[in-house]
Amino acid sequence: MSQVAPEWTFLSNYAHVLVCLAQNSRIRLRDVADRVGITERTAVRLVTQLDEAGIVIRVKDGRRNRYLINVHKPMRHPIESHCSIGELLATILGDDVVRDLASTLAAQTSLAPRAGGLAPI
Repeated sequence: MSQVAPEWTFLSNYAHVLVCLAQNSRIRLRDVADRVGITERTAVRLVTQLDEAGIVIRVKDGRRNRYLINVHKPMRHPIESHCSIGELLATILGDDVVRDLASTLAAQTSLAPRAGGLAPI
């Protein structure tokens, strides 16, 4: 029995790409595209837009890129702007993954919560 892809999903391709990057910071965009079901060119465009928005930070790692996620950034739409990127990812991947992402972000950049250490997720 073959499985048919759904016509729509609750999350956008941006969220799907973000989840892939959160699961594996060294994933190739070709592999992200395959997992999400988009072209590699679209994956590059989505990551570029996430980078420009300050949600994803590209770090050169030899000949490859590594991707940091700013889990403290608020969601962009007014309906969900009271939630952070980390809260979305915690719902999908779990609190431990988001804590690891926040720790990596703090260690690699100056992007960290303002006071009191890492915010609870």
